[in-house]
Amino acid sequence: MNESAILAEYVAHTVYEDLPERAAEMTKMSLLDALGVTLAAGGLCEECRAFVELAIQSGGKKESTVLGFGNRVPAHMAAFANGAMAHALDFEDAHDLALVHPNAATVPAALAIAESIGNVNGKDFIASLAVGCDIVCRLGLAFNENPGEYGWYMPPILGSFGAAAAAGKLLNLDEKRILDAFSLTLCQSTCSAELRYSPRSDIRSVRDAFASKAGVLAARLAQKGVKGFDYPFEGKAGLFSLYSNGNYDGLRLIEGLGTKFEGAHISFKPWPACRGTHTYIEAALHILKEHAPVPDDIVDVRVIVSSFNRMLCEPEKIKKAPQTVIDAKFSIPFTVATALYHKEVGLKHFTPERLKDEDVLQLAQKIRYDLDPGLGLRDATRGFLEIKTKNNQTYAKRIDQAYGHPDNPISQKGLVAKFMACADKAKTKIPEKKLKEAAKCILALEEIKDIRQMLALL
Repeated sequence: MNESAILAEYVAHTVYEDLPERAAEMTKMSLLDALGVTLAAGGLCEECRAFVELAIQSGGKKESTVLGFGNRVPAHMAAFANGAMAHALDFEDAHDLALVHPNAATVPAALAIAESIGNVNGKDFIASLAVGCDIVCRLGLAFNENPGEYGWYMPPILGSFGAAAAAGKLLNLDEKRILDAFSLTLCQSTCSAELRYSPRSDIRSVRDAFASKAGVLAARLAQKGVKGFDYPFEGKAGLFSLYSNGNYDGLRLIEGLGTKFEGAHISFKPWPACRGTHTYIEAALHILKEHAPVPDDIVDVRVIVSSFNRMLCEPEKIKKAPQTVIDAKFSIPFTVATALYHKEVGLKHFTPERLKDEDVLQLAQKIRYDLDPGLGLRDATRGFLEIKTKNNQTYAKRIDQAYGHPDNPISQKGLVAKFMACADKAKTKIPEKKLKEAAKCILALEEIKDIRQMLALL
């Protein structure tokens, strides 16, 4: 079975009217969320500035906007700059089972292409995002083992194919050209899991710059007739052979294609940290609400983690006293200690100054972990937390579906509030009235004739 061709045909022929209502609604909420966190990153994350500056300095045709800065640059460079900001705060949406951030590269690529083309209506734009997101999730779900064990970091690698799918669809590529775009993406996209072991690195923050740019370039090259492979995914040297020795489930890749959209199962983040930390943050906040233990009275905090989330606890010395903001976001000890001490976890808690908060650091030293070998690759957002106090009280909480999951959802009102709060931190100040108009426009995107109307508000 040529799974690559089946996926390419699906991307080429799916239209807005094919989307279930929930998939269309969730796609709009993903766009709202993505735009908010991208704008915030432009104002807060210094590591993104080099990408923005390179994009602006690149010259060339003024096609697409660098969000929050207002400069127009070639489409692939807009995807590059906006892609760098998309994940920098680690606050964008996620698919908990596929272990991917399906819109981090997809949204910047789609925005760049749509703006460069002009006259892309809301329905077509929603369809492009929906198929791009779906492709990323399906690829992630198809792996039977963790490619991280072989040294690969998959979220941006898989995200690049979502970027290519969305861009290719907006360019009206047929199935053969979409297949070429997937092939051209395969030849560009990679990411080393070494970033997990290098706490000083910025790459974990800005990784989707490369993925989004790769997707745009792949789609445009395919449009110009560059031919790719017949089997970019399942081939002898295709994606699954390269990254997991061919150990994948082809049925997961194509089952329900065109009727079941994984974008309907997206989780939105209530806290700006790695999704794997959210179970433990939620458990800590629940215990605080129910039992109100005083931080000074806490003598021991135990968490139970999966082998996949072991990286959020090791090396223990670094995770209990992270040196960079992005590493703090990938630390169960730091995020849980922040929750227990401040009774909340927000953007304000992840700054160079807050990394030196002695009260939080002392509490982080009391947090230890046990590994549960029974928790598999798909259990990354399940967890258990237990607190012991000086007076021998023990409080425990198990979370199976972290807050923000469709079964434990954030309301649309809550997402709008998150968008407003994030967008308010953009590099260039956007009036509150325009942000409210933008949110309203995004949530009714199917009604607009040109998505540049939405971008103009930002």
